[in-house]
Amino acid sequence: MQWPSAQPPPPGTQPPAPYPYSTATAFTPVQVRQTFGQPYAAAPPASYPPPPAYGPLPTHPPAAPLHTNPAAPLTAAPPSTTPEPAKKKIDWPESVRNYVQRSFQTSNLDPSVSRAEMEAKLKETISYANDQGHMYSINWEKMPLPQEMIKEERARARALQQASSFSALSISPTSGSKKRKSTDFGEGAAPPWRNGQNRLEDRVTFSADKRPAPVEDAQSKNQSKFQKQLEKRQKRFDGGYKSTYREPTPPPSDGPVVGTCETLEKRYLRLTAPPVPSVVRPERVLRQTLELLKRKWKKEQNYSYICDQFKSMRQDLTVQRIKNEFTVEVYEIHARIALEKGDLGEYNQCQTQLKALYKMGIKGKSIEFKAYRILYFIHTANRTALNDVLADLTAAEKEEEAIKHALDVRSALALGNYHRFFRLYNDTPNMGAYLMDMFVGRERLAAICNICKAYKPDVPLRFVTEELYFESDADAAQFILDYQGQDLLEDRNGTVVFLTGKAKELFEGPRKAAFSRVDIKGQI
Repeated sequence: MQWPSAQPPPPGTQPPAPYPYSTATAFTPVQVRQTFGQPYAAAPPASYPPPPAYGPLPTHPPAAPLHTNPAAPLTAAPPSTTPEPAKKKIDWPESVRNYVQRSFQTSNLDPSVSRAEMEAKLKETISYANDQGHMYSINWEKMPLPQEMIKEERARARALQQASSFSALSISPTSGSKKRKSTDFGEGAAPPWRNGQNRLEDRVTFSADKRPAPVEDAQSKNQSKFQKQLEKRQKRFDGGYKSTYREPTPPPSDGPVVGTCETLEKRYLRLTAPPVPSVVRPERVLRQTLELLKRKWKKEQNYSYICDQFKSMRQDLTVQRIKNEFTVEVYEIHARIALEKGDLGEYNQCQTQLKALYKMGIKGKSIEFKAYRILYFIHTANRTALNDVLADLTAAEKEEEAIKHALDVRSALALGNYHRFFRLYNDTPNMGAYLMDMFVGRERLAAICNICKAYKPDVPLRFVTEELYFESDADAAQFILDYQGQDLLEDRNGTVVFLTGKAKELFEGPRKAAFSRVDIKGQI
């Protein structure tokens, strides 16, 4: 069989590739595309029948037919002239760069947050700020670090999860129950509270173990009640019935506790419950305990033991509301022992109670302890409390030796008269010297600063010993050496002199530190 030859191509065009098929076949051969541009525009074949009249054609141009006539001239589509949009470059301010560096500092890293999470959070935060145009308006110095934001998000997620779990565990409303409106009731229908419907028992949701038992009729209820009574009676006769009734705890008595303990010595324990009479000693036993403690203190001088025993005695007196001359004596002896051992906290507790007891008119050594109180407030520099004490003194009390001495000490310090102050220190009545020992050191610093201002260029060391009331020249020299004053002492022909002209700045700093606020444990 001989295939017919193909038609020659039009002039000026390339001949198509040879195909072993005839143009009379059921398809039309097309030329192979050499580019990815628009397809070649070609005229539809002449043999196509005209389209049927279905109405007006669409406004958009029809697509190029798949089969083109190879004899039609080929023209390439013009290239697209629309430029591609350029990517927006992020402007990185210096504050953002510092923020990123600060996020990855070793001191700010958190082991619970991985580096990948931090980088993702940083990218999200900075990209959002750049998209919103806030790169320069955000205060990046106060911006939370990415690890902090991640931890906060985790905490919120945990809280939300817990809240959802709690809501799942909450009691759900009864299914099918809805709030009824006034329009739901017809004229002939009675409201539910009149016909027994929608009762409170029906509207409350009970758990499985707390659901009320179904209502029984009167006959079954009487029978079950009679049966229970028979069972209880049988148990009582058989000895198997045990009452679960427990007598209520009696309320604490409003009156004082009356102790019954006969033990003389008892450790002090802070009360954490109402006192029990069996462990509280009555006044009769406490008097014997006081005599025992006096003897032990004179013999052993064990302050830890004595202080513990006196606090136990004071506790027994307090819970029994015993306020008499014996109570005053216990507090006075304990205060004197505390002064002797320098325990200002315990002394202050005793003097506070003694002030209240003296105010009640109970007799005691009120003059002695009022003088101690003045010296104590001089030591603590509590001018407000000191003025209150002075205002409460009567004219007769001011003439008492102990109180007059305490007032003279106050006057000497107020006037800066260190000479008179140390003379009063040498002649202190009762146990006031123990209180003055606590602030005589700072007054010596103030006095030696005044000596350095008034006496130049030097003074004999003996003068310092007598003015500041040291026991010997060695003690005075040691006092100067304690403040790095070894270069201020000089031996001249067997006489040690103190170079006051060079010593002023040496003692100013310690003087200011010594006159700082005094805080005493137990002070009220």
